Amino acid sequence: MRIDIHSHILPKEWPDLKKRYGYGGWVQLDHHCKGQAKMMKDGKVFRVIQENCWDPEVRIKEMDLSGVTVQVLSTVPVMFSYWAKPQDTLDLAQILNNDLAATVKKYPKRFIGLGTLPLQAPDLAVKEMHRCVNELGFPGVQIGSHVNEWDLNAPELYDIYAAAEQLNCCLFVHPWDMQTDGRMSKYWFPWLIGMPAETTIAICSMIMGGIFEKFPKLKVCFAHGGGAFPYTVGRIAHGFNMRPDLCAVDNKVDPRKYLGSFYTDSLVHDHGALRLLTSVIGEDKVILGTDYPFPLGELEPGKLIDSMEDFDNKLKDKLKAGNALEFLGLSRKQFE
Repeated sequence: MRIDIHSHILPKEWPDLKKRYGYGGWVQLDHHCKGQAKMMKDGKVFRVIQENCWDPEVRIKEMDLSGVTVQVLSTVPVMFSYWAKPQDTLDLAQILNNDLAATVKKYPKRFIGLGTLPLQAPDLAVKEMHRCVNELGFPGVQIGSHVNEWDLNAPELYDIYAAAEQLNCCLFVHPWDMQTDGRMSKYWFPWLIGMPAETTIAICSMIMGGIFEKFPKLKVCFAHGGGAFPYTVGRIAHGFNMRPDLCAVDNKVDPRKYLGSFYTDSLVHDHGALRLLTSVIGEDKVILGTDYPFPLGELEPGKLIDSMEDFDNKLKDKLKAGNALEFLGLSRKQFE
């Protein structure tokens, strides 16, 4: 069994959001030719996508070819729209979540949904989280690595974490809104460097901000193998202990204590990196994730895990399925 925790999907179409809300900044799909669409933002092409980004039947065919049993579906992070008026972001989140729920309902043995929330308005986000879990049947939601000026330790987000604990709603943290100008404008740096940096900031914000102390039952998984965190945790912990006046201002607990208390996906593209990741984060805490259907993803799902000669079959099964089921609070029988 292979469960992919990290895959993105969009509706085939949605309303003209500029007309609906009265201002720009939104993404629209331009189906300019068969099997392809342009993601347009204020008249400029953001990304060209293929039909596997919106058509579940196409996805299932590709899943069957690559041996993926189940995909965990979440929106494309550019759709988070935390910058917009809260009621508009809520409206868009409900459009996306309802479409996602319809896909999961049609193919319940192949897809699991993670909702999206208007995090810039925590009261609205909590209500939509309740709807995602209790009405739409999602086991979790995807959230961004920050919310405008708030990092993930912001007190404004505490009600969201409390609701997630109460609902047993897991959180999949995806980097977004990276710096794209200046020195980051070349060589695809926002995706190659900015995304790992965003994820590292998100992890350190939750650790040093005391989120795992305040909300010990919170289930969190960070995308892209936890960014740079697994490789730099020694530096982070050393700095924390050397300069507690700077690092331990909100939480006195050594960052290393939290290793094994949160999850990451396996998307690191390198044998040595995956070996380090499972050693640092924990063999029970790393989950197969591919970033399907985008080019920075693992194009052959699970190939890196399968190729690890020093991983036994029990560990490989944990990484490919068992850890995902534990994170999501689901059972194998639901998908057999």
